[in-house]
Amino acid sequence: MNARWSARGLVLAGAVALAVPLSAAPASALAPATAEVARAATAPAASLTNLDHLDFLLGSPTPAGVAGHTTYRLAEEPTLLAPWTYADARDGGTFERIGGGSLDPATGDWSQGAYNADDTTRAAVVYLRHWQQTGDADSRHKAYELLRTVAYHQTTDGSDAGNVVLWMQPDGELNPSAEPVELPDPSDSGPSYWLARTVWALGEGYAAFADDDPDFAAFLKDRLALSRGAIERDVLSKYGQYVEADGKKVPAWLIVDGADASAEAVLGLAAAVRAGDDSSTTAARQLAEGVAAMASGTSGEWPYGAVLPWAQSPAMWHAWGSQMPAALAVAADVLDDSTLADPAIADATGFTTTLLTAGGPDNGWYPSPTDRVQIAYGADSRVQSLVALADTTGSSAFADLAGIQAAWFFGGNHAGARMYDPATGVTFDGLQPDGTVNRNSGAESTMHGLLTALALDAHPAIAARATALTSVTDRVGLTFVQAEDARSTDGTVSTPASWTGESSWSGDALTLKPRQSATWDIGAADSRRWVEPVVFSQPGEQSLSRWRGNGVLKVTGPAQGISPTPGALLPHALTTAVPERRTELTVTALRGDLVLDGLIVRPWVSRLVLEGGGSRSELVQSSAPFVQRTTVSGGGTVRVYDSRGALVRTAAFDREITVLLPSGGFAVAER
Repeated sequence: MNARWSARGLVLAGAVALAVPLSAAPASALAPATAEVARAATAPAASLTNLDHLDFLLGSPTPAGVAGHTTYRLAEEPTLLAPWTYADARDGGTFERIGGGSLDPATGDWSQGAYNADDTTRAAVVYLRHWQQTGDADSRHKAYELLRTVAYHQTTDGSDAGNVVLWMQPDGELNPSAEPVELPDPSDSGPSYWLARTVWALGEGYAAFADDDPDFAAFLKDRLALSRGAIERDVLSKYGQYVEADGKKVPAWLIVDGADASAEAVLGLAAAVRAGDDSSTTAARQLAEGVAAMASGTSGEWPYGAVLPWAQSPAMWHAWGSQMPAALAVAADVLDDSTLADPAIADATGFTTTLLTAGGPDNGWYPSPTDRVQIAYGADSRVQSLVALADTTGSSAFADLAGIQAAWFFGGNHAGARMYDPATGVTFDGLQPDGTVNRNSGAESTMHGLLTALALDAHPAIAARATALTSVTDRVGLTFVQAEDARSTDGTVSTPASWTGESSWSGDALTLKPRQSATWDIGAADSRRWVEPVVFSQPGEQSLSRWRGNGVLKVTGPAQGISPTPGALLPHALTTAVPERRTELTVTALRGDLVLDGLIVRPWVSRLVLEGGGSRSELVQSSAPFVQRTTVSGGGTVRVYDSRGALVRTAAFDREITVLLPSGGFAVAER
């Protein structure tokens, strides 16, 4: 829990130190005729997964008991298990375990808590997957104990039955209302991220224990039904209904209006269904359909096929929690419905390739690349989605991309920094845009580093590629030009509040009134480029502007709908691409005020090269409307894929080879 969202506004938790010594499923009928994905039934001998740091984070609360909260064998086994929320780095490679908020020295309580359901659920998933992959008895025991804690967080009766209290103090006391306030408040008074993650853990827990410990599995199935019932009551009661947000039709039956939250619930429900829990089938299908309905954009228009995370904003994508494609891929397989995989495939081939070539798993594009901090939760969510697609479709396209994305943890990022250390199990808390590494290692980062490590241990070929690629040596991709950086303009620059309630300004705003103009330097390029001005417009307001050589842009402010605030900050695609050699772009406002945040500039051919220890991977991706000719270098093997991830061509080459990229397709060259 490096960061929390309250009503989708980011709230960073403060911290005071507490000193502690450091001590597979087969491919389905969805599979195209492409190369098989290398997989392993058990972890390889040289395992990447090291649970030491997560073990260190675990504490042992002993709750006194409170009405509406109990768990399996609580009377016989009164002590629970949960990970401390944060771990701050100290000299000598040690860490101090930290609670959320401020510490009251008189009571020992934190203003938020020491432990939280969000992290306990994901810790349970880590130990469950490790036990299932390796047979490790200690991981089985810890998964059992963590699942008992997950169940204790659930409210078992009353009008909020099935919902989840988020925070727990060091002694096991629950804290329903944290400071700073988080919504819903109290935390078990409605649907939440922690409810979704509880379903994720309980579903995977039931599947793991179904044959191993039928009594405990039956308890987990009952508790899964309890929280599923809350979702059916408060969320899926609106199944099939649609609403509008800034003019976009969106599903009304997502948990906290989130495809991200709903996706993590789908992972648990799908695991339970696979293990024989037919009672979870309908909820899994309905939530998956809601997630799929959040697919947006095209290969040439923002957000380039991404499955967006929040129904209340068509102008927001964030990397953290972006397991929407993973959930859709898994649901497509478990529910035998290939249509659910289609948005996941488009997300991978169109958006993920754009993200990789633009700089990696940025925290947030709101809609421009506004928050360029990168964290393990975001990187792992992309890895999990690609691996799930590789498993479900059998296409080597997604295995290739997974190896490139997972390299982020081993130095394949803009800083060349190792973010996960297999020798210690430490995953650092974040990578700043300037290359600075946040060397704290809290529960969330640790668990998502381990989830990637587990996925790699289960897929040795992907692991070999990811661990070999330790530096980025070339990158050409989507860039952003600030509106206020115009080389010349007679418009007015102003500074709006950064967060609009549903999106974020990247900096200042430039307003052009009729007959006012602006010109920007956008540099030369090796290919033509799409340009998408990011324009702010109030409902019903219109602007008309002429972009020299690129046509006329008409923008009408959409109706607010369920979005938090009136007015939308959205990209609008120009109809004509900018030629390779043109280095400037000029606009003149014709009618109405044109309010600009900046320009998204996206090459028709984007490129990423990673290298390390004699290995090399080059990704080239096309956003062009027709076939593009380009070259890849370095020697080895090149595989060309279309926009569906189907293999078009494979060729061996020595130094350089020309490839023809299908519209919206990509190629990966490896040696």
